[in-house]
Amino acid sequence: MKNSPQPSFLRTFLPLSVVLTLIGWVGVILLIQNALPTLGPRWLFFFLGVVALTGPAIPVTYYLNKRFPSNPPVEGMVIVRQALWVGVFGSTIAWLQLGRVLTPALALIMAGVFVLIEFLLRLFERSRWNPNKDA
Repeated sequence: MKNSPQPSFLRTFLPLSVVLTLIGWVGVILLIQNALPTLGPRWLFFFLGVVALTGPAIPVTYYLNKRFPSNPPVEGMVIVRQALWVGVFGSTIAWLQLGRVLTPALALIMAGVFVLIEFLLRLFERSRWNPNKDA
């Protein structure tokens, strides 16, 4: 049985992580400094928040997937998807805080739901994995 190698971090994910981080955080800073909080800039803030949190989460998710390998091994899009969950969670937390409805219990429940969704997606991918196809 041959395991497919994990993608190289420096070549594959580092440029994406740096670009997303720079675009996201520079955009958030410029938006906060130069825009009134009307409907359009508010949605742009949430979008840039997702981008700003996804960029730094890519190296973390790569490291966690490398440290705790699974069978089948993760592909590049799984690492990006898991990092995207971090960005979506952060923007959702900001949105709930804006409406003054965020509680620690709600944040923990939402984190649990996002982890459960990712677990079910990985379970689905594992059920469709064919080890003979990779050989």
